[in-house]
Amino acid sequence: MTITDTVNSFAATHGVFMSQVIRQIQPDEWGKHKQDLSGILHSTVLGGASVGFIRPFAPKDATQFWQDKIFPAVAAGQAILFGAFVDQQLRGTVLLDLDLPPNQPHRANVAKLLVHPAARRLGLGRALMQAAEAEARIRSKTLLLLDTRTGDPSQQLYESMGYQVAGVVPGFCRHPEEEIFESTTYLFKPLG
Repeated sequence: MTITDTVNSFAATHGVFMSQVIRQIQPDEWGKHKQDLSGILHSTVLGGASVGFIRPFAPKDATQFWQDKIFPAVAAGQAILFGAFVDQQLRGTVLLDLDLPPNQPHRANVAKLLVHPAARRLGLGRALMQAAEAEARIRSKTLLLLDTRTGDPSQQLYESMGYQVAGVVPGFCRHPEEEIFESTTYLFKPLG
């Protein structure tokens, strides 16, 4: 069963009838997906997600992030960006970061698991993570590492997928709206 089959099966089981596809987004697709990528990130931040940004956060800030940080890394082969498409519209992303020091060729980082608030509860986050894990295995990676704000729903997703808590760092990041600092939980998953 492919990732696409898994997402479509989830959608049909939950009474959602729409086309859902998970695939890599190539560097030359930046122009085609710029607006959707920016919209996903902007909506996620405005929704209170702790994904590295604080308010105020304008749509142009979201566009700048993808343009200056992510697509150059994807173009250089340092990262792989996966997209979740619902009825051919990009609604979620996850990044597999391969740009690690020479003494860590066996692992990769997972980052920027983002699902547009209007497309949540369709199984996209899990399907995106499965796609990232499958690609990591193809590339002979045996360990994945990620972090998330402690207690976020994403932490429950990761743990349900076999990620183990490595530790919690208190006061790691600023809340997106308030002048308070929150804990981050680091998780890892050996790939067997």
